Amino acid sequence: MSRIVAIQMDPVEHINIKGDSTFVMGLEALERGYQLYHYHPDDMFYDQGRVKAQVRPLMLRYEHGNHYDLGAPKIIDLARETDVILMRQDPPFDMNYITATHLLEAIHPETFVVNHPGHVRNAPEKLFVTDFPDLMPPTLITRSLDRIRDFRKQHKDLIVKPLFGNGGAGVFHIKPDDENLASLVELFAVQSREPLMVQAYVPAVRKGDKRIILIDGKPVGAINRVPADGEARSNMHVGGVAEKSLLTARENEICERIGPELKKRDLIFVGIDVIGDYLTEINVTSPTGLQEINRFDGSKLESLIWDAIETRLG
Repeated sequence: MSRIVAIQMDPVEHINIKGDSTFVMGLEALERGYQLYHYHPDDMFYDQGRVKAQVRPLMLRYEHGNHYDLGAPKIIDLARETDVILMRQDPPFDMNYITATHLLEAIHPETFVVNHPGHVRNAPEKLFVTDFPDLMPPTLITRSLDRIRDFRKQHKDLIVKPLFGNGGAGVFHIKPDDENLASLVELFAVQSREPLMVQAYVPAVRKGDKRIILIDGKPVGAINRVPADGEARSNMHVGGVAEKSLLTARENEICERIGPELKKRDLIFVGIDVIGDYLTEINVTSPTGLQEINRFDGSKLESLIWDAIETRLG
Protein backbone atom coordinates (compact mmCIF):
# COMPACT_ATOMS: atom_id res chain seq x y z
CA MET A 1 0.00 0.00 0.00
CA SER A 2 1.29 3.48 -0.90
CA ARG A 3 2.21 5.57 2.11
CA ILE A 4 0.72 9.03 2.53
CA VAL A 5 3.17 11.81 3.40
CA ALA A 6 2.11 15.32 4.47
CA ILE A 7 4.74 18.05 4.19
CA GLN A 8 4.29 20.95 6.59
CA MET A 9 6.24 23.74 4.94
CA ASP A 10 6.26 27.28 3.64
CA PRO A 11 4.57 28.00 0.27
CA VAL A 12 5.93 25.54 -2.28
CA GLU A 13 5.75 28.08 -5.11
CA HIS A 14 8.56 30.15 -3.56
CA ILE A 15 11.21 27.47 -3.06
CA ASN A 16 14.53 27.39 -4.89
CA ILE A 17 14.51 23.98 -6.53
CA LYS A 18 18.30 24.04 -7.00
CA GLY A 19 18.94 24.31 -3.29
CA ASP A 20 15.86 23.34 -1.29
CA SER A 21 16.28 20.17 0.77
CA THR A 22 12.53 19.63 1.28
CA PHE A 23 12.06 19.63 -2.50
CA VAL A 24 14.39 16.68 -3.07
CA MET A 25 12.93 14.84 -0.08
CA GLY A 26 9.53 15.21 -1.74
CA LEU A 27 10.88 14.02 -5.09
CA GLU A 28 12.34 10.94 -3.43
CA ALA A 29 9.03 10.18 -1.73
CA LEU A 30 7.27 10.33 -5.09
CA GLU A 31 9.90 8.01 -6.61
CA ARG A 32 9.05 5.51 -3.88
CA GLY A 33 5.39 5.64 -4.82
CA TYR A 34 4.18 7.74 -1.90
CA GLN A 35 1.30 10.19 -2.13
CA LEU A 36 2.15 13.74 -1.08
CA TYR A 37 0.08 16.42 0.61
CA HIS A 38 1.22 19.99 1.23
CA TYR A 39 0.02 22.32 3.96
CA HIS A 40 1.26 25.50 5.59
CA PRO A 41 1.57 25.53 9.41
CA ASP A 42 -1.30 28.02 9.54
CA ASP A 43 -3.52 25.36 7.90
CA MET A 44 -3.16 22.96 10.86
CA PHE A 45 -5.73 23.10 13.67
CA TYR A 46 -7.08 21.26 16.70
CA ASP A 47 -10.76 20.30 16.54
CA GLN A 48 -12.48 18.44 19.40
CA GLY A 49 -9.67 16.07 20.18
CA ARG A 50 -8.30 15.64 16.65
CA VAL A 51 -5.40 17.38 14.92
CA LYS A 52 -6.41 18.27 11.39
CA ALA A 53 -5.12 20.30 8.46
CA GLN A 54 -6.38 21.72 5.21
CA VAL A 55 -4.09 20.03 2.71
CA ARG A 56 -3.64 19.94 -1.05
CA PRO A 57 -2.34 16.98 -3.07
CA LEU A 58 1.17 17.79 -4.27
CA MET A 59 3.17 16.76 -7.32
CA LEU A 60 6.78 17.85 -7.82
CA ARG A 61 9.17 17.86 -10.78
CA TYR A 62 12.67 19.22 -11.34
CA GLU A 63 11.59 21.77 -13.92
CA HIS A 64 12.29 25.47 -13.47
CA GLY A 65 9.14 27.57 -13.58
CA ASN A 66 6.97 24.46 -13.49
CA HIS A 67 8.15 22.53 -10.45
CA TYR A 68 4.85 21.74 -8.73
CA ASP A 69 1.13 21.07 -9.04
CA LEU A 70 -1.31 21.50 -6.16
CA GLY A 71 -4.71 19.82 -6.18
CA ALA A 72 -7.97 20.96 -4.62
CA PRO A 73 -7.87 21.66 -0.88
CA LYS A 74 -9.49 19.31 1.58
CA ILE A 75 -9.46 18.81 5.35
CA ILE A 76 -7.93 15.60 6.71
CA ASP A 77 -7.26 14.09 10.12
CA LEU A 78 -3.47 14.03 10.28
CA ALA A 79 -3.30 11.04 12.62
CA ARG A 80 -5.82 8.87 10.78
CA GLU A 81 -5.13 9.81 7.17
CA THR A 82 -1.34 10.15 6.90
CA ASP A 83 1.63 7.87 7.63
CA VAL A 84 4.44 10.43 7.81
CA ILE A 85 4.60 14.19 8.40
CA LEU A 86 7.70 16.14 7.46
CA MET A 87 7.90 19.24 9.68
CA ARG A 88 9.88 21.42 7.30
CA GLN A 89 8.77 25.03 7.70
CA ASP A 90 11.57 27.52 8.16
CA PRO A 91 12.11 29.19 11.53
CA PRO A 92 11.89 31.67 13.32
CA PHE A 93 11.52 29.40 16.30
CA ASP A 94 8.71 31.40 17.87
CA MET A 95 5.49 30.60 19.71
CA ASN A 96 3.78 29.68 16.44
CA TYR A 97 6.52 27.14 15.78
CA ILE A 98 6.30 25.84 19.35
CA THR A 99 2.51 25.49 19.09
CA ALA A 100 2.97 23.39 15.95
CA THR A 101 5.30 21.05 17.82
CA HIS A 102 2.70 20.56 20.57
CA LEU A 103 -0.03 19.73 18.05
CA LEU A 104 2.18 17.31 16.15
CA GLU A 105 3.44 15.67 19.33
CA ALA A 106 -0.19 14.75 20.07
CA ILE A 107 -0.25 12.48 17.00
CA HIS A 108 3.34 11.14 17.03
CA PRO A 109 4.13 8.25 16.65
CA GLU A 110 0.63 7.20 15.49
CA THR A 111 1.66 9.28 12.52
CA PHE A 112 5.45 9.41 12.37
CA VAL A 113 6.71 13.01 12.47
CA VAL A 114 10.20 13.94 11.22
CA ASN A 115 11.89 15.30 13.23
CA HIS A 116 10.30 14.26 16.55
CA PRO A 117 8.22 17.37 17.39
CA GLY A 118 8.78 17.24 21.15
CA HIS A 119 12.52 17.01 20.78
CA VAL A 120 12.53 19.74 18.12
CA ARG A 121 10.79 21.97 20.66
CA ASN A 122 13.24 21.02 23.41
CA ALA A 123 16.38 21.32 21.28
CA PRO A 124 16.52 24.73 19.56
CA GLU A 125 19.81 24.85 17.69
CA LYS A 126 21.73 27.32 19.80
CA LEU A 127 20.53 25.85 23.11
CA PHE A 128 20.86 22.16 22.26
CA VAL A 129 24.57 22.64 21.67
CA THR A 130 24.99 23.70 25.30
CA ASP A 131 24.46 20.04 26.23
CA PHE A 132 28.03 19.61 24.98
CA PRO A 133 29.88 22.56 26.56
CA ASP A 134 33.35 21.09 26.00
CA LEU A 135 32.70 21.07 22.24
CA MET A 136 31.65 24.74 22.07
CA PRO A 137 33.67 27.95 21.92
CA PRO A 138 33.50 30.00 25.14
CA THR A 139 29.84 31.03 25.36
CA LEU A 140 27.61 33.35 27.36
CA ILE A 141 23.79 33.51 27.21
CA THR A 142 22.34 36.60 28.85
CA ARG A 143 20.42 39.88 28.48
CA SER A 144 22.81 41.72 30.79
CA LEU A 145 25.14 44.27 29.22
CA ASP A 146 27.37 44.16 32.32
CA ARG A 147 27.90 40.42 31.95
CA ILE A 148 28.63 40.83 28.24
CA ARG A 149 31.21 43.49 29.07
CA ASP A 150 32.88 41.16 31.60
CA PHE A 151 32.91 38.40 28.99
CA ARG A 152 34.45 40.81 26.49
CA LYS A 153 37.29 41.62 28.90
CA GLN A 154 38.16 37.92 28.91
CA HIS A 155 37.76 37.12 25.21
CA LYS A 156 38.16 40.50 23.41
CA ASP A 157 36.81 39.51 20.00
CA LEU A 158 33.10 38.51 20.10
CA ILE A 159 30.24 37.13 18.04
CA VAL A 160 26.86 38.42 19.23
CA LYS A 161 23.61 36.88 17.93
CA PRO A 162 19.96 36.41 18.91
CA LEU A 163 19.42 33.11 20.71
CA PHE A 164 16.56 32.04 18.45
CA GLY A 165 17.69 33.65 15.20
CA ASN A 166 18.28 31.73 11.99
CA GLY A 167 19.99 31.99 8.64
CA GLY A 168 22.71 34.31 9.93
CA ALA A 169 20.22 37.12 10.63
CA GLY A 170 21.32 39.46 13.39
CA VAL A 171 24.83 37.98 13.74
CA PHE A 172 27.46 40.62 14.60
CA HIS A 173 31.23 40.43 14.86
CA ILE A 174 32.25 42.86 17.62
CA LYS A 175 35.97 43.58 17.60
CA PRO A 176 37.87 44.69 20.72
CA ASP A 177 37.90 48.35 19.66
CA ASP A 178 34.26 48.43 18.50
CA GLU A 179 32.32 51.14 20.37
CA ASN A 180 28.86 49.89 19.36
CA LEU A 181 28.40 47.00 21.79
CA ALA A 182 26.11 48.86 24.21
CA SER A 183 23.99 50.28 21.39
CA LEU A 184 23.70 46.85 19.81
CA VAL A 185 22.54 45.22 23.06
CA GLU A 186 20.02 48.04 23.56
CA LEU A 187 18.70 47.52 20.02
CA PHE A 188 18.23 43.80 20.60
CA ALA A 189 16.46 44.53 23.91
CA VAL A 190 13.94 46.80 22.18
CA GLN A 191 13.21 44.26 19.45
CA SER A 192 12.94 41.09 21.52
CA ARG A 193 12.68 39.71 25.04
CA GLU A 194 14.94 36.75 24.23
CA PRO A 195 18.52 36.55 25.54
CA LEU A 196 21.59 37.00 23.40
CA MET A 197 24.19 34.36 22.70
CA VAL A 198 27.70 35.79 22.95
CA GLN A 199 30.69 33.70 21.91
CA ALA A 200 34.41 34.16 21.62
CA TYR A 201 35.21 34.85 17.97
CA VAL A 202 36.82 31.86 16.25
CA PRO A 203 39.27 33.13 13.60
CA ALA A 204 39.02 29.79 11.75
CA VAL A 205 35.66 30.97 10.37
CA ARG A 206 37.66 32.77 7.65
CA LYS A 207 38.52 29.30 6.34
CA GLY A 208 34.87 28.27 6.47
CA ASP A 209 31.90 27.18 8.54
CA LYS A 210 31.31 23.49 7.88
CA ARG A 211 27.78 22.07 7.59
CA ILE A 212 27.71 18.35 8.39
CA ILE A 213 24.60 16.28 7.75
CA LEU A 214 23.78 13.46 10.17
CA ILE A 215 21.07 10.92 9.38
CA ASP A 216 19.87 8.81 12.28
CA GLY A 217 22.91 9.92 14.26
CA LYS A 218 25.54 9.11 11.62
CA PRO A 219 27.49 11.65 9.52
CA VAL A 220 26.82 11.18 5.81
CA GLY A 221 28.31 14.26 4.14
CA ALA A 222 29.57 17.81 4.54
CA ILE A 223 30.21 21.08 2.76
CA ASN A 224 32.44 23.95 3.80
CA ARG A 225 30.84 27.40 3.54
CA VAL A 226 33.41 30.16 3.14
CA PRO A 227 32.34 33.74 3.96
CA ALA A 228 32.65 36.45 1.35
CA ASP A 229 35.29 39.15 1.75
CA GLY A 230 34.30 41.62 4.45
CA GLU A 231 31.57 39.33 5.81
CA ALA A 232 31.63 37.46 9.15
CA ARG A 233 28.75 35.17 8.17
CA SER A 234 29.17 32.16 5.92
CA ASN A 235 25.50 31.54 5.07
CA MET A 236 25.19 31.10 1.32
CA HIS A 237 22.26 33.51 0.97
CA VAL A 238 24.55 36.30 2.23
CA GLY A 239 27.35 35.48 -0.20
CA GLY A 240 29.05 32.44 1.34
CA VAL A 241 30.59 30.01 -1.15
CA ALA A 242 30.16 26.24 -0.80
CA GLU A 243 33.21 24.00 -1.16
CA LYS A 244 33.57 20.24 -1.22
CA SER A 245 34.77 18.94 2.12
CA LEU A 246 35.67 15.77 4.00
CA LEU A 247 35.46 15.31 7.75
CA THR A 248 38.50 15.88 9.92
CA ALA A 249 39.37 13.70 12.91
CA ARG A 250 37.97 16.38 15.23
CA GLU A 251 34.71 16.59 13.28
CA ASN A 252 34.32 12.81 13.41
CA GLU A 253 34.89 13.02 17.16
CA ILE A 254 32.13 15.64 17.46
CA CYS A 255 29.72 13.46 15.46
CA GLU A 256 30.52 10.42 17.58
CA ARG A 257 29.74 12.42 20.72
CA ILE A 258 26.39 13.82 19.61
CA GLY A 259 25.19 11.04 17.30
CA PRO A 260 23.79 8.70 19.96
CA GLU A 261 21.82 11.55 21.53
CA LEU A 262 20.30 12.47 18.15
CA LYS A 263 19.27 8.88 17.50
CA LYS A 264 17.79 8.51 20.99
CA ARG A 265 15.65 11.60 20.40
CA ASP A 266 14.39 10.48 16.94
CA LEU A 267 16.12 13.46 15.34
CA ILE A 268 16.58 11.72 12.01
CA PHE A 269 17.71 14.62 9.79
CA VAL A 270 20.13 17.01 11.49
CA GLY A 271 22.66 19.55 10.25
CA ILE A 272 25.46 20.65 12.56
CA ASP A 273 27.77 23.63 12.12
CA VAL A 274 31.45 23.37 12.98
CA ILE A 275 34.01 26.20 12.91
CA GLY A 276 37.59 25.08 13.39
CA ASP A 277 37.50 22.67 16.32
CA TYR A 278 34.20 23.96 17.72
CA LEU A 279 30.59 22.87 17.42
CA THR A 280 28.48 26.03 17.10
CA GLU A 281 24.94 24.84 16.24
CA ILE A 282 22.83 21.69 16.02
CA ASN A 283 20.08 22.38 13.47
CA VAL A 284 17.01 20.19 14.03
CA THR A 285 14.12 22.44 12.96
CA SER A 286 14.49 22.49 9.17
CA PRO A 287 18.07 21.55 8.23
CA THR A 288 19.42 22.32 4.77
CA GLY A 289 22.40 21.30 2.67
CA LEU A 290 21.29 18.11 0.93
CA GLN A 291 21.53 19.34 -2.65
CA GLU A 292 24.88 21.07 -2.20
CA ILE A 293 26.45 17.91 -0.75
CA ASN A 294 24.80 15.73 -3.39
CA ARG A 295 26.36 17.82 -6.17
CA PHE A 296 29.86 17.61 -4.68
CA ASP A 297 29.74 13.96 -3.62
CA GLY A 298 27.52 12.41 -6.29
CA SER A 299 25.31 11.19 -3.43
CA LYS A 300 21.57 11.14 -2.83
CA LEU A 301 21.19 11.91 0.85
CA GLU A 302 17.41 12.24 0.67
CA SER A 303 17.30 8.52 -0.12
CA LEU A 304 19.16 7.77 3.13
CA ILE A 305 16.65 9.88 5.05
CA TRP A 306 13.75 7.89 3.68
CA ASP A 307 15.57 4.63 4.37
CA ALA A 308 15.85 5.71 8.02
CA ILE A 309 12.16 6.69 8.14
CA GLU A 310 11.10 3.38 6.61
CA THR A 311 13.19 1.53 9.18
CA ARG A 312 11.28 3.34 11.93
CA LEU A 313 7.98 2.51 10.28
CA GLY A 314 8.94 -1.15 10.08
